[in-house]
Amino acid sequence: MKIAISSDHGGNNLRKEIMTLLEELGINYDDFGPQSSDSVDYPDYALPVAEGVASGKYDRGILICGTGIGMSIAANKVKGIRCALVHDLFSAKATRCHNNSNVLAMGERVIGPGLALEIVQTWLSTEFEGGRHERRVEKLAEIEND
Repeated sequence: MKIAISSDHGGNNLRKEIMTLLEELGINYDDFGPQSSDSVDYPDYALPVAEGVASGKYDRGILICGTGIGMSIAANKVKGIRCALVHDLFSAKATRCHNNSNVLAMGERVIGPGLALEIVQTWLSTEFEGGRHERRVEKLAEIEND
């Protein structure tokens, strides 16, 4: 599995903690920054991750900002992206099982690092169930093609 990860200035600290977790788990990742705590615009950092996942270069993406909202909105503008904003373990599992999400968004100002790391582990280790959920995910793709 290869992960693309990025944040804006509001998610910089949590992004670094997640990268440490990915290293501990032996998961390959590319960090799209930012490399400083200077204020940046979240769409500029969400787009390369979303495009990388949509193109197939990366299996999944992780985006962090202050709330996760801006990053998730920006990522979902890219065709083929199913970015889920998650702040609890149940949603982390459900969005993989039922929605086959390929990008995870979280807010550093919303949850603490302990829960965030548990969410990442749950999201990365949960597989898509397919079955009745496949039909629904296919309908999302049809909406993009309209």
